[in-house]
Amino acid sequence: MSTINKNQIIDESNRSETKVLDENKEEEEEEDLQKLLVPDVQNLPTTPPSAVESNFATFFAIDFTKPAHDQYIYRHANGLCVVGLAPSHVAFKDEGGITAVDFNVGKSDRSEMKVTGKRKKNAQHFESNTALCKISTKNDTYIVRCCVKGSLLEVNQQLIKQPELLNVSADREGYIAIIMPKPADWLKVKASLVSLQEYKKLKEVS
Repeated sequence: MSTINKNQIIDESNRSETKVLDENKEEEEEEDLQKLLVPDVQNLPTTPPSAVESNFATFFAIDFTKPAHDQYIYRHANGLCVVGLAPSHVAFKDEGGITAVDFNVGKSDRSEMKVTGKRKKNAQHFESNTALCKISTKNDTYIVRCCVKGSLLEVNQQLIKQPELLNVSADREGYIAIIMPKPADWLKVKASLVSLQEYKKLKEVS
């Protein structure tokens, strides 16, 4: 056998090995991609995350100004904070639940505020303990507060005609208001809030 033939055989053998390695690598990459696109069913959560869980970080203000006046703060990545009543708020313990919501507190009716444009013109700047609204039950009235220092961008006017939303969906359609704090103000208030996991332990809720 000539030297040329030997070299050809060696070259063809090397090419075959390289081809096999490339094919194996492609198969591994396809398997990795498949795992990313189609996760193992056994590793999936029993229930898919909600829009709030996916898009917001959840915090709670416990005993805010008064015992059992618990409120949630959902903070979006853009800085916006959605404020509402936590499941452990004392108002939910009253027979019949919440029957009325009144945004006419302090020196102005929060529901009459009109914020416009990208610069949020006409937005009022409130402290964390500023009143947002009054909620009433059959036997009592409670003040709901901002919890965060910032610009009040919106109140949930739907609650005026449908206060029962607080009883059935306080963490969704029954939110109270949307506030935009400055980054520095948020960092200050965040230190006084608790996480969802801490809240569940403190209040023994699921």
